[in-house]
Parts: sequence; structure tokens; C-alpha cells
Amino acid sequence: MGDLGFPALLEVGPPPPAVSEDLKALGTALDQVVPPKELDRNLLVATWNLRAFGGLTKKWQSAADDSPKRDLHDVFCIASVGSRFDVVALQEVRGDLRALRYLLKALGPDWAFLLTDVTKGKEGNDERMAFVYDTRRVKLSGLAAELVVWIESSPKIKEGALGRQFARTPYAVGFQSAGATFILVTLHVIYGKNPQERVGELKEIADWLADWTKEVNGFNQNLIALGDFNIDRAKDPLYEAFVSTGLRPPPEIEGLRRTIFDDPGKEHHFDQVAWFTGEDGSGPRLEPPLRYDRQAGNFDFVPVLLKSMSTVELSWRISDHYPLWVGFSVRPE
Repeated sequence: MGDLGFPALLEVGPPPPAVSEDLKALGTALDQVVPPKELDRNLLVATWNLRAFGGLTKKWQSAADDSPKRDLHDVFCIASVGSRFDVVALQEVRGDLRALRYLLKALGPDWAFLLTDVTKGKEGNDERMAFVYDTRRVKLSGLAAELVVWIESSPKIKEGALGRQFARTPYAVGFQSAGATFILVTLHVIYGKNPQERVGELKEIADWLADWTKEVNGFNQNLIALGDFNIDRAKDPLYEAFVSTGLRPPPEIEGLRRTIFDDPGKEHHFDQVAWFTGEDGSGPRLEPPLRYDRQAGNFDFVPVLLKSMSTVELSWRISDHYPLWVGFSVRPE
């Protein structure tokens, strides 16, 4: 991240040594799990649900009576992680954009963003869908769209499985990298009072993407879905709805912890990255030069940043979710 955007924040004074120490420790930990960016060779895509990412206390260290507790130290730690990727889909960006603005300052002038307006209503939770991306590695292809249900043509609507639009409308943006064109669709599926409430939305999203990918694939554009799908377990009804039309997450992310509250052996599958693989010999698949590189993972920031805090306190400063990432090759065959 170069100078880490510190000159843009001179009004609050230089960062204390603790900030530099944490950023150095995060960098060392990230080196162990995330591959380096290689020009015209790889593409690193991530998704991260940043808990209630809205307000910010504009100090390097928030005080006991400050609200929110998230401060500049926290945003620079988030930027340190995000900078390792080319595109990051963010969920839970709120109507208040102060934290996002300072995240962009921390990432530096080579980074840009796209986001939706706020989703209104109780289920919308004052949330936006957003992408931040490294303009040195990724360019926009020109497409940006929100996915809506075709009420008249959906049999599931008539059967009452989804009697409304998506709680938070999925957001699709087209990108280009080293000759590869790809569309990222980020979403945050409704949580609801019980898991059954999510099945209709997940199935409708899977059907929508299956129909759309047949169109964009004809133009050598790849479609990748990523975000917080709120899937509880592998092979449960939510997961089966998600994969019902051919979407497949890479096996390398199966069994990975998604939240800092997950217990070993009882991991959730909330966050996902998936695409259509054509495993049955039919249907769309990734088009060259974009190919899955068999590299994927999460990043556990807790050991570096927990210190004297509780995990609940850390979840409000950084997040309750881990970032989840996938690596692709963009090298010509």
C-alpha cells in the first residue's frame, strides 16, 4: 500500500507506533496465506462482510466514550488486508460513508470504488453493496446492474416462495484484467427469522444467474457470484438451493471458518465465491484466459489484532466475518 495514505490524514497527526506495528504484523501474516500479485499472470478476488461499515471515530484510537468504536487504526488494518487483492466485494456498507471514504484514503490513489444506493426498509438494514478495486490491475468493462426478479415470469413467485424483490438487491459489475472479462455479482442474502426464509431468495438468485450466464458467456464474459449467502451448513437446504442450477464454490474453501465466532467442526458457510463449472458436460464455464488457479482461502486477523479486546469488541472494529478470497490465472494458454 505504499505510504498507507498517511499524508491524507495529517489533520489527525501521525499514526502512533502501535498502528505501524499492527500493520507490519498483518503484512507478515498475509504473506503466509495470500499469493503476491503478479502482473498479467494472476487475479485475486475477495469478498468481505464488514460489520456495520458506516460511521467512524476520526482518531487513531477511539476512547471509552466514543461511538462508534471503529477508528482510523481499524480502517487502516482493513485496508492492509484489502490491498492484497485486486477486487474486493464488500457487504454491510451503510448509508454513512465515512468509514468507506477513509478506507479509500488508506488504500491510496490507485484504488477506486463502485456502490449502490442504500437499501431501504427493515430487511435492507441501511446497507449498500460495494466493490473496491485496484485500478493498476483491473479496469471497468462498462457494465453495472442491479438484479431484479421478473415477477411475471417466475413460477416461484406465483407459488409464493418469493413474493417480493430481493431484500438487498444483488449488484453486478463488469471488470477486465489482462484480456479477461468477468462480471462479479455480489449479494447479501436475507437472514430472516429462520433458515427457511432464505431458501426462496437463494433459489431465485441461482436461477437468475443461470439464465444470465448463458447470455454473457456467449461474449466470452465470465460470471462469478460472491458475497454473504447466509448458508448455514454444507449440503443443507440452503446450500442445495444455492447450487441447484450449477453454481459451484471451489473445493479449497469448503470447511473454512467464515466468522470469528465459528467453532472448529461447526463452521458456517455464510460467505461464498462460486461460478458455473459445466461439470456435467453442458452449460457455461469459465472462458480463457480466466482459469481457476486452485488457490483460495480466508484470512484470520484475530491472532494479530485481538490483544486485550474480546472477540465481540473486535467484530465491531474490524468484522465478525473473515475475508474469503479466490485466485485466478489470466495467463494465455
